[in-house]
Amino acid sequence: MINNQKIVIVLPAYNASQTLENTIREIPLDIVDDIILVDDQSTDNTINVAKSLNIKHIIQHEKNKGYGGNQKTCYKKALSLNADIIIMLHPDYQYTPKLIHSMAYLIANNVYPVVIGSRILGKGALQGGMPLYKYIANRFLTLIQNLIINQKLSEYHTGYRAFSREVLEAIPFEVNSDNFIFDNQLLCQIFNKGYQIAEITCPTKYAKESSSINFKNSTIYGLGVLKTSVQYALHRKRLISNKLFK
Repeated sequence: MINNQKIVIVLPAYNASQTLENTIREIPLDIVDDIILVDDQSTDNTINVAKSLNIKHIIQHEKNKGYGGNQKTCYKKALSLNADIIIMLHPDYQYTPKLIHSMAYLIANNVYPVVIGSRILGKGALQGGMPLYKYIANRFLTLIQNLIINQKLSEYHTGYRAFSREVLEAIPFEVNSDNFIFDNQLLCQIFNKGYQIAEITCPTKYAKESSSINFKNSTIYGLGVLKTSVQYALHRKRLISNKLFK
């Protein structure tokens, strides 16, 4: 705990058997109170590995609900455990758990209510193995999003995010997509409620075991990102009403 606040790590897992142990070994248990793993009907040995690592809270979806659907289960479970700080970490070992101390500290001391680990701040993304086309797409989409919604994040596409309980209780994340666009909808919802988001430089590791989406799904995701940004901007200008931003 930090300042007597309960810290819960949520791991949205899909075929993470090869990377889960490395991820768990780096989680700082001196401040983390609980770990939740939600398995989205993996086809590998993720559940057995999770059990061997003595993860206390393991949830297995009976059918694949998608990346966004997985996160919904993660956050609802964390809130049910009375978490004060909820940190979402991909269990593919692409992001180092060693930043959990810093991310939690900012929230526990009321500096920021949301903290994201950015692969783009600094020069770590390409050095860490991010494919060049993904880096270019990330930078392009982020530039367009910042212009449309009038923000200044270095990236909107990181899978490393920390939230205060207040934030997750205030936003209607259950109406979001069950697919990858969930992440962007969540950030727009956070901005819509007036919360500020801090970014912390995060080194990244890309390996063949790391999770990834193919070109087709990447294209669908990119179009979804632009659509969400436009919806948010129009809603803020009171030109449309959208259930995402109620």
